[in-house]
Amino acid sequence: MTLREQIEQSEHGILCDKAAFADQSLGREREEAPDEVRTCFMRDRDRIIHSKAFRRLKHKTQVFLSPEGDHYRTRLTHTLEVAQISRTVARALRLNEDLAEAIALGHDLGHTPFGHAGERALSAVRGIPFNHNEQSLRVVRLLEKDGKGLNLSREVLDGILCHTGPKEAHTREGRIVRFADRIAYINHDIDDAIRAGVLSEEDIPFDIKLALGATHSRRISALVNAMIAYGLDTGEIGMDDSTLRHMDALRAFMFEEVYQNPVAKGEEGKSEAIVRYLYQHFVQDAGRLPAEYWAIADRDGLDVAVCDYIAGMTDRYAVMVYQELTIPKSWSKY
Repeated sequence: MTLREQIEQSEHGILCDKAAFADQSLGREREEAPDEVRTCFMRDRDRIIHSKAFRRLKHKTQVFLSPEGDHYRTRLTHTLEVAQISRTVARALRLNEDLAEAIALGHDLGHTPFGHAGERALSAVRGIPFNHNEQSLRVVRLLEKDGKGLNLSREVLDGILCHTGPKEAHTREGRIVRFADRIAYINHDIDDAIRAGVLSEEDIPFDIKLALGATHSRRISALVNAMIAYGLDTGEIGMDDSTLRHMDALRAFMFEEVYQNPVAKGEEGKSEAIVRYLYQHFVQDAGRLPAEYWAIADRDGLDVAVCDYIAGMTDRYAVMVYQELTIPKSWSKY
C-alpha cells in the first residue's frame, strides 16, 4: 500500500460515516493519476496554497483599505482564520479536515481589489452581479496556471462556490466553511474596528456580549463550541437557535456600525471609481489588456476577460495601473 492508501484507509476508521472520504471523491474534471503520498483533498489544499491567486490575497482589502498598522487583517489573514476554524469544527465532528481546509483556503480567491467595494463597482459597471464565490470558482477552474486551472476535486469546487449565496454545499465540510467564514469575519472585523477607533467593546450590545462573550476569543469559542455541540447532537451543520440569533444580531450590528460607517468606508467611493474606470478603459481599448487575457476574450467575451483581469488585481496594483493610465508622466530627454 502507498502512504496515500494508508491515509485513505485510516479515514474509514477515524471519520464518521457522514464525512467525505478521500477514496470516495467524485474526482476531478480532468482525470489524473493519484499521488502516492497525499489524498486528493490534501493535494487540492497544496495546489491552492501554491497558487498565485492565494499569494495575492495578502495585498487585498478585508475591511479597511490600505491600513497602515501591521495588525489589521487582509484577505489572506482572513482566509487563514477561516481555515483554522473549519479544521477545528471538522476534527471535533470527525469530518474530513483536509477537505474543509482546502475549501476554506480557496473560498476567497476570486475577491476583487478593495474588498466588497470592488465587487459593487464591477456589478454596477457591467450591469450584472459580480459574485466573488463564482469568481473564485473561475480562478481555480480556468485562470490559474496560465489558463489550465488547478483541476481540483469536485467536492472542493462545490464548497468554494457554495460558501456564500443561495446554494448549500453538498458536503458537511463545505457547510462548515460557510459558517466558519461568518464566524471569522464578524469577530476579526470587530477587532480591527476597535483598533481603528471606529468601535469600542462597550458599543457591542449587552445582550450579545452576555450570550456570546465580552472578548474576541470568548465570542469565537462560543460560536465554534455551539457548532460542535449542534453537530454532535443532530449530525448536521449549524447552531442552536439562540446562538444563531445572537450571531445574526452581531452581524447586523457590524453592518450598521462598521461596514456602512463613513469613517471606516470613507475612501470606498474612490476605490469604486478606480475599478469602474479600469473596466471602461480596457473594454474600450482591448489592445491594452495583457496578452494572457486575449484567449479568454476570444472564448468568453471581452467583458469577461476584463473582469477577470481586474478581479485578480491587488489593491496596490489596481492603484498603480490607474495612475499609469490617468496621471501624466514628466517629460525628460537627455
